[in-house]
Amino acid sequence: MQLLALVQGQVRLGEPLPWGVRDAVGNLLLARGHVMSSAAQIEQLLERGATVDIEELRAVAAAEAARRAAASARPPTLFGQWEQALWQLDRLLRSANGSAPEPAAEVAPPFVERVDALARQVMALTLRDPDVAIYLTVRQDPKRLTIYALAHSVHCAMVSLLTARRLAWDAERTLTLVRAALTMNIGILDLQGRMAAQATAPSDEQIDQIRAHPAQAVELLTAAGVSDTLWLETVAQHHERPDGSGYPAGLREVSELASVLRHIDVFMAKLAPRALRKPIGAQLAARQMFQEAGGGAVPAAIIKEFGIYPPGEYVQLKSGEFGVVVRRGANAGTPQVACITDRKGAPSVSTRVRDTAVAEFAIASLPADKTLVHRVPPERLFGLPE
Repeated sequence: MQLLALVQGQVRLGEPLPWGVRDAVGNLLLARGHVMSSAAQIEQLLERGATVDIEELRAVAAAEAARRAAASARPPTLFGQWEQALWQLDRLLRSANGSAPEPAAEVAPPFVERVDALARQVMALTLRDPDVAIYLTVRQDPKRLTIYALAHSVHCAMVSLLTARRLAWDAERTLTLVRAALTMNIGILDLQGRMAAQATAPSDEQIDQIRAHPAQAVELLTAAGVSDTLWLETVAQHHERPDGSGYPAGLREVSELASVLRHIDVFMAKLAPRALRKPIGAQLAARQMFQEAGGGAVPAAIIKEFGIYPPGEYVQLKSGEFGVVVRRGANAGTPQVACITDRKGAPSVSTRVRDTAVAEFAIASLPADKTLVHRVPPERLFGLPE
């Protein structure tokens, strides 16, 4: 048996060991599959000169290479398709705002057709599994702040669809709202990413750019061939407020579509992480939205769609287990939760779905520390192929 010294980084907290850990002479200390529950335990192993059988390492590496090869040959998962939608939006908007070359005219459909195609794709993905769509808006990766603009626009588009359906809007108005959500920030893609990632307050110049972006977006969309007046009006007014405190024009008469998009835009912004602050929890964001609006059908529709504990919310159950909400329940306060720890709070290798309508598994609290969630692939939470 040939042994290789274990080094920092090979063992990850909360993840099962891919091979056995041995002492300096090859005696097995920890079996494959053991989950390291503390950083101190890992440090102790390294200090003791723990080793790994090099043949086990090679076998695991070969298996991982085979898994990646097989994964690349498979169609993308639902989460992979959502990721693709982000970059489709990036290419689409940059082709019209001058920050990327336009595709060759002979092969590229007109801009409006491409927006429609992406809007319908986002709508289809949302309806395929609305719980996954909501999960993506709630459980955002704080390490991807630079693509905030893309994620925010796609999240607003998916919530626009869910809200419009709950309000019983017709297909044409719903599609217009989704188009507007995808394109409202066409001129500030890079600015939004920089502002989300910077550790300082926005500068006066950045604030001026933000206040000007609705009008700038209308100019860019018009130049790209958009002639739908309702679409353009919704983009132009999506930061206006009925009391005249909005921008850029300080209007008091605001279209219904623009008002709906503003509510969604603000709500989604509260859920998103920033370098300067952590995301606001869904319950608090919903309460703030409802209070700021003085009630109304639109905030109520958004809140009903998300529920008290939306998919993506990190919770602790009365059983002691910690988990992530994955499915809304028949009752707003009793969702389905995929547990990622055991009853003692130690990370689990697999997930178990608990029905929080059962008293033993009722939700007890919303934990403040959510770092463990980001280490669990969402596919595993939802029981989908990884």
